[in-house]
Amino acid sequence: MSDNLISPGVHIRLILTMMFWGGTFVAGRLLAAELHPLTAASLRFLLASAMLLTAILVRDKSLPRLNKRQWGALTLLGLTGVFAYNIFFFTGLQTIEAGRASMIIAVNPVITAFLAILFFSERPSLSKISGMLIAVCGALIVISRGQPASLFQGDIGGLGELCIVGCVLSWSAYTLIGKRLLTDIQPLVAVAYSCSIGALFLTIMTFLTGYLGEVRELSAAAAGSLFYFAFFGTTLGFIWFYDGVKKLGAGRAAMYINLVPVSGVLLGTLFLDERPGSSLFIGGALVFSGLYLINRTPAIPSLQQRSRLHG
Repeated sequence: MSDNLISPGVHIRLILTMMFWGGTFVAGRLLAAELHPLTAASLRFLLASAMLLTAILVRDKSLPRLNKRQWGALTLLGLTGVFAYNIFFFTGLQTIEAGRASMIIAVNPVITAFLAILFFSERPSLSKISGMLIAVCGALIVISRGQPASLFQGDIGGLGELCIVGCVLSWSAYTLIGKRLLTDIQPLVAVAYSCSIGALFLTIMTFLTGYLGEVRELSAAAAGSLFYFAFFGTTLGFIWFYDGVKKLGAGRAAMYINLVPVSGVLLGTLFLDERPGSSLFIGGALVFSGLYLINRTPAIPSLQQRSRLHG
């Protein structure tokens, strides 16, 4: 589609989506101070699943039927991108600042690219290899709070940093599973169904561990944070993002994701009075430089580009 025919609203909605996603780190800090990670995660995705499934019903008048292979893949997505990711996410945000967490998670594309090379035999360009090395160096500076040498002395950061690294690994697995196994399912359907499966596992675990009773003592601030997560951070965010993918293409829409850690740092400073240190800015600059090199015209088409070319 020609740029002249694309409404400016598409770009505005993508920018707002990245702000919504950056805001989830602030909402996560607020929830983590009040609820156990299992409770926060299960409530978030129970609400989000209901909203996403309702959106599909309104759009398509019915829920699509899937085969056993698709259900198996969606179960893997629910376990990695919803169940594991959110346990790590809310546990990490109990002790780590929202801005720092968002900057660590910004290295997601780097880890995903590395795993694609490792497991799917992708041949990276020199630019991509350089970008991965630079971005990883930046992430290590952020994780170590400006003392990367300490990582080689057995000090690999606190529990918060380790949990956010767990988020990165979980989301990378989610991304690669989706690209390889779910090319025949609409993105919104895959998100809605995997969220529902993840919510089921989270709720069962929350019930068995006895934390579900926390719901009775939910404050207005926590309830507002949960609604923000479910509606803005998940439902509206994914609908607007995939609308941008449809109209701009996956590559151009994905470039907006670089705004997520920026908004996470800014919103953390504004609403949580966080004071980002120099290590955050230096590491962040290296992460963004690496991402630029990774996303610069690749010599070999990426997995996502291949699926589009053959779809």
